[in-house]
Amino acid sequence: MEIAVKHLCKSFGGRTVLRDLTFTAGPSITAVMAPSGTGKTTLLRILLGLERPDSGTVEGLAGKRLSAVFQEDRLLEHLSAEGNLRFVLGRVYDPAAARALLDRLGLPDTGAQPVREFSGGMKRRLALARALLAPFDALALDEPFTGLDRENRDLALACIRETAGDRPVLLVTHDAADAAGSPVVTL
Repeated sequence: MEIAVKHLCKSFGGRTVLRDLTFTAGPSITAVMAPSGTGKTTLLRILLGLERPDSGTVEGLAGKRLSAVFQEDRLLEHLSAEGNLRFVLGRVYDPAAARALLDRLGLPDTGAQPVREFSGGMKRRLALARALLAPFDALALDEPFTGLDRENRDLALACIRETAGDRPVLLVTHDAADAAGSPVVTL
């Protein structure tokens, strides 16, 4: 599967954030890198169908399932890690698969502890686990390693690579180490 972005343009209030952006994201990770405020999140929002481009096209996503990590964790603070996963995943929730992934992400069994008591890094890893456990054909990850130290970033990146396999992953990052060995789109 490939995602083809062709001549994508988007402006807000007369300020252009995407200008004639063209690239193809194939199997595995494609890193999206640029300074803050240059359209990286807008690009992902367009791919997810949350924004409409002013012009240009996105091909390869029709009828496909996308899973995402947003800049914000978007967790239900009063629920536990398991409660958050069950709420989002519904019938596809697999407790054994969830526990195995949380363990690989270095997120210990927190039992009934509400997410509001988690550290920022724990919340981020839970948000990533939620995206990786959902059925998907492609992943859109908006700075998924925010708040993680190098060891946890490396664990998370390995989990992404392993879980995604040959499916496209668009990874917005500011860290060149996260993009190592991957094609890079610069805005």
